[in-house]
Parts: sequence; structure tokens; C-alpha cells
Amino acid sequence: MITGETGAGKSIIAGALGLILGDRSDSSVLVNKEKKCIVEGLFPSEGRKSVRDFFKEHDLEYEEEVVLRREIAVNGKSRAFINDTPVTLTQIQQLGSLLVDLHRQFDTLELGESDFQREVVDAIAGHDTLLREYQSVFHQWKELGVVCAELSARQQQLDKEAGFNQFQFDELEEAAFRDNELEDADAELKMLNNAEGIRAALDKLSWSLEEGETPMVQQLKMLIQQLQPWSSMHSGLESIITRLTSLQIELKDIAGETAHISRAVNNDPQKLEQLNERLSLGYKLMKKHGVQTTRELLGIREALAVKLQDVQSLQEQIAEKEKERKKLEAKALALGKDIAEGRKAVLKPLEKKVNALLAQVGMPNARLKAETKTVALYEYGIDHVDFLFNANMPAGKETTSHTFQPLAKVASGGELSRLMLCIKSLVASSVDLPTMIFDEIDTGISGEAARQVGILLKELAARRQVICITHQPQIAGKADTHFFVFKKIAGDKVQTSIRQLTTDERIVTIAQMLSGEKPTAAALQNAREMVMN
Repeated sequence: MITGETGAGKSIIAGALGLILGDRSDSSVLVNKEKKCIVEGLFPSEGRKSVRDFFKEHDLEYEEEVVLRREIAVNGKSRAFINDTPVTLTQIQQLGSLLVDLHRQFDTLELGESDFQREVVDAIAGHDTLLREYQSVFHQWKELGVVCAELSARQQQLDKEAGFNQFQFDELEEAAFRDNELEDADAELKMLNNAEGIRAALDKLSWSLEEGETPMVQQLKMLIQQLQPWSSMHSGLESIITRLTSLQIELKDIAGETAHISRAVNNDPQKLEQLNERLSLGYKLMKKHGVQTTRELLGIREALAVKLQDVQSLQEQIAEKEKERKKLEAKALALGKDIAEGRKAVLKPLEKKVNALLAQVGMPNARLKAETKTVALYEYGIDHVDFLFNANMPAGKETTSHTFQPLAKVASGGELSRLMLCIKSLVASSVDLPTMIFDEIDTGISGEAARQVGILLKELAARRQVICITHQPQIAGKADTHFFVFKKIAGDKVQTSIRQLTTDERIVTIAQMLSGEKPTAAALQNAREMVMN
């Protein structure tokens, strides 16, 4: 328990805790504008699986003592650290939520949020494992939906292009060009267009070699015959004769091949027309597709064939993905139904327990009503949880459903604070909540209601660490340990300090909370009873 005079600085504790739990920093709160401010908190985490999992997920070195630290520079910028490792504000918020549940006056607003209401019901229903299994299936289903949408968009684009692609493919397929055909046709066309000149040159060569007035082949033969008788008389002549004989044979072969080529070179009008048609078609298609060679044209045909094949394979792929997605959807719906049934099963017991606790904390006519409604698949199942409230329900009228309204519309701040305490006390018995800190949970209550709140906090403290900042003596008297916040003057500065009270100091402090600065004997006796009981 933490108490102190109004303005003594109790809110500094909650503010400092808020900083190491991820609240946004504000340099305007700094007393010394020239020095960096450091806030540090030490949290034992032994045996906490959720904390260990966090360290593993974020690749941080796990230690059983966790140190959270925020540093605020003079320029207002802040840095966050987990065990001296720099982290983002989001990371320190996530880890902080696993270590501390800080409830401040304005935090009662989350009571009206559907996420909080669902989390309460799921905690009591024990849905942790089931929810993880559902969310794994749901995320697969959702991701597959994105894949299907992307594939469908791609298919629509291909469908738009398919007709034109099919036309272009058919055009190239009908042309049926072979590799290098146009280049070969161009060369052959040039030859045919110059067939007469080529043939004349070949015929003249053949005639000169074998048929002219002095044929080269015949002359070489005669020269060989003239040298032959003298070959035995000079060692170099035999080699000359051999070479001349080879040359004669080569020229005779050239003459025969030239004559053969000449006979094959014909100015064929039909062939010329055929080649011109093929080249005309080829050049037209080359220009259309912006290429220079037959090979490039054939490459375009193959690319078009692939695109047309893609349309078919894409349709098959989409069908397969949709089939897989339907299976995941059916599994998600089945798991969602189990979750919804589990939630529904705990609503009545939850209402009964909360309403009993509300009566205990001084709200006997207040009633909480919890209900669910079926919705489309979302991250947490197939139903939403809604908490409705009536602060002044007449006895015996609990079944009149139209008198219940959403929490934010009908509950005051004090009512919300006590309702939040009742709900958290129930959740605390179902799950391992972290350290719970209540900043002025007693707003708007006193007397017996405050005493009952103290009893509830005491029961909570039997299961986990509870820290409470309060102005109510009835609540302060229930604490196991009592800290006192006070201001003192040190030199020319006012400092806020905190110290643990002894039993006698507690009695005096609580008596002062009951009757003022100078407590009466009755107030001291009352305070002693509060502490001793």
C-alpha cells in the first residue's frame, strides 16, 4: 500500500512505472532540464514461460531477472532498454504487459473495449491453447486468401491479354519459320537474282580449265610430260613433278565441281516468288515485334506459348488453392465454434460472480450482463463478446434485457473502477496475471464499500504481488506492507521521498487519514483495529 498527502508525489510512482512499461515520454516533467532522466525497474521472471518466449522471439538474451530502463534526454527524446540491450518502444510495451498490470483511473476505459471483454472471457474459459490453434489455422486461411486474390488478379490480366496473345501466337505458328530461315532465304534470293552472272563466271572458269584453246589442265599435263625424262638426273625434279601432278588433279576437280555448280544455278521464277513471299512475311513480323533475326522471332513465339499455357496452369493453381482454403476455412469454423461454445458456457457464471462482487464493494443494485453474437471469421473466432451494464437494477428485474446498455454509456468513473477490480480479481484466479498495480482504485467510494475493496485486494494479494495507491484508510489498513510518500526541503529544493512504515507509524498515518493531522484517541483506536484485523 502506498499513501501520502494530496500532492506529495504518489502519481510520480505511477508515471515512472508507465515510462518503463512503454508510455510516451515528455521532457516537460523533468525537474532538471539539463540532465538526462533514467527510470529503471527490476522484475523477477523465473518460471514465467511467456517472458522466456518473448526473449526467444525477439532474439534477446534471457535472464531470470529482467531490467527495464527508459532514458529521457534533455531534448525530449527517449531510449528503451531490456537488460541493457536497446529495444523499440513497442518491444518494451509488449514485455511490460507480461510483467505488470498497471491500472490507473483512466484505464477503466478499456472495460468498454471488445478486446478486453473477450480476453476476460477467454481467460476464464481457459482458451489459451485452443485460441493458438485457431489463430494458426486462421492466419494460414487469411494468407491463402491473399495468395488467391493475387493469382485471380493475375489471371484477369492474362485473360485480358489472352485473345491478343492467341492471335499473335497463331500468326507466328502459321508462318512456321525454322531457325535462320529468313537469313538463309535472303542469301539464296541474292544468288538467284544474280544467277546469270554467276553461271557465266563459272562456265568461263570451267572452259578455261579444260576446254579453251590452251586448257590449263592440258598445259600442266604437257609440262609434266616434258620434265618426266629428266627426273632421274636431278633430285629436285621429282618433287616438282609430284606437286604439278597434284595441281593438275586439283584443277581438273575444280573444273568438274564448277561445271556441276553452274548446272545447279538456275533463274527459277517460281522459287524467286516463293522466297520473296517468305521474306516479306518474315520482315513484316520482325517489324511488328521489333526484332532483327529469325531466332528472336521464334523466341517471341515460345514466350507467347508460355503465356497461353500460364492461363491454363493458373486456373488449375487457383482451383487448387481455393480447395485448400476451403479446408482451412472449415477447420477454422469448427475451432471457432468450439471457442464460441466455451465462451458461452462461462458467461452466466461470470455474470453471477461479478454481480456478487459488485454487491460486496458497495454496488448491490449494479448488474453486469455478458453476451456474444456471431460474426464472420476474424482473428479471435466467430463471435464477439459484449459486456452490458445497469448500475440501478431493481431487485427481481434481472431478466429485463433492454435495461442493459454498453458500459461506457452508463457507468461512472467510480463504478467502472470497482467493476474493473471485480473482473480482474476473477481473471487473476484463472490465469497467471503479472504484478497488479492499482492507482487510486478507490475513487468515489468510502466507508463499507472501501473496506470491501480492501478485502478484495487482500484476497488478490494472496496469489500475486499487488501494489495499491490509495486515499482510503479502510483500504490502507488491509495491506501487508505500507509505504508513505512525503515531501521534504533539501537546501533550496523540494524532494519527494518514500519510506516503509512500522506498525506504529501505520496506525498514526491511518488515524490521520481518518480524522486529520492531529488524530483523536478514537481515530487511533479505529486505525489500530484496521491494522490488526
